[in-house]
Amino acid sequence: MSRASGAGVAIDAAGTQGGSRVTGNRLSFLTMISICIGLVIVQGSMVSATQGIGLGGSGFIAAMLCAFMLAIFNAMTFAELSLMYPQSGGSLATYTQKAMGHFPAIVAVFAGYVVVAMFSIPVEMLLVNSIVNELLPGMFPDMLIPTLILVLLAITNILGTDVFARIQNLLAFVLILCLVVVGLVASTSAAPVLAEGSAVNWSLGPVMDGSFVGLISLAMWMMVGVEFICPLIADVNEPRRTIPRAMMLSLVLMLAIYLPFVFGASRFMSVESLTTSAIPYLDYVHAVFGKAGLVVATVMGIAATCSTVNTVLASVPRMLQGMADNRQAFPQMGIVSQRFGTPWVAIVFMVIIIAIPMYLMGIDSLITLVIAASTSWLLAYIIAHINVLVLRRRQPELARPYKTPFYPLPQLLGIVGMVYVALHNSPSPEMTEQVYTMAGGVLLLVCVIGAVWVKGFMKKGLFTPE
Repeated sequence: MSRASGAGVAIDAAGTQGGSRVTGNRLSFLTMISICIGLVIVQGSMVSATQGIGLGGSGFIAAMLCAFMLAIFNAMTFAELSLMYPQSGGSLATYTQKAMGHFPAIVAVFAGYVVVAMFSIPVEMLLVNSIVNELLPGMFPDMLIPTLILVLLAITNILGTDVFARIQNLLAFVLILCLVVVGLVASTSAAPVLAEGSAVNWSLGPVMDGSFVGLISLAMWMMVGVEFICPLIADVNEPRRTIPRAMMLSLVLMLAIYLPFVFGASRFMSVESLTTSAIPYLDYVHAVFGKAGLVVATVMGIAATCSTVNTVLASVPRMLQGMADNRQAFPQMGIVSQRFGTPWVAIVFMVIIIAIPMYLMGIDSLITLVIAASTSWLLAYIIAHINVLVLRRRQPELARPYKTPFYPLPQLLGIVGMVYVALHNSPSPEMTEQVYTMAGGVLLLVCVIGAVWVKGFMKKGLFTPE
């Protein structure tokens, strides 16, 4: 059964249905960029950026450039796959099913997106709760603001992509404006003399001796997630042009936004402040703007979190919807609203699995949760790269509106890079053990359930491509 996500109409790579242009509300190129930026620039990535520049100085800039290239390779892979199978709704499950079988397809989506959302979104919510309590202590009951954000954005996503697009464009504009203003002001104004602590190291030593490589894993979290626009392919104007360009341009914009942001941080903050603060970007903005900086940081944090949650609730439920259509998930996940055409059951499911850890976990678990989520995410990227390699050999005649330049180098380098980042994903052996226990336990559960589902319910071979 082939049908697209969102509006629920099958399209070809040019964005047509049955040879004619699909009409109705469509997501523009600008909205696609807003989705990419809103998903990638989260509070976790702002923490990574400020901590990274404190740890590595010039070496972290080199690490950012390497992470940028790995992200470009990921975007190339997802652009090729999504436009090969636009009727799949941009689902990684479909690409993997055709390349390696149903079992890897189920593992890829649940490990790479459902589990990631379950771990990472609560982190953003806990940070919002912490910042609001810092700005307005005692004004709101604990976790009220994160709960309202989750519920309201779930409702807007059930109402459809036109409402989603308006909110996403606004959130992305506010977030970009805040980051650009902070970066430019901090980079161009007179920097204060640091009263205590050491200044960030801007010598070329870490670049020349190669020690910056150890920081790529930290920089990588600032560049992952642009492929979340792929499940919205049925709602996109001219997906053949829009999908690849939106992902590539978004990555360029994010690099351009982050560079002055981290440079400014190095001028106003000491290494000790950047590397030991629980929320270093909050201290950074405070150092630049004084007490008013707390308001700016709060706006940045809430905008980043809302944008991320908004994108996740728009994209991941559509992945589950596509999997339900292929009998790879519970059929209820494929139920759509007759009025709005959105997968409301899958959206409610995502809200529930996000809310559980959001209420059970504390602020002390943030770093472990983020790294566990990111490690699980990397598995999806590795599988996607393998999909391209396999399908190029197995189905060379299939139309590819977008073909990866310099194939197969981006895929091979991407796999090597993802494996390296996964192996060097935490600052201490103790945390590494915690991360792999948490992520490994969830992945094992996903694998067991996936294997039972494929063999028992679907009556299919685990690794039989279809």
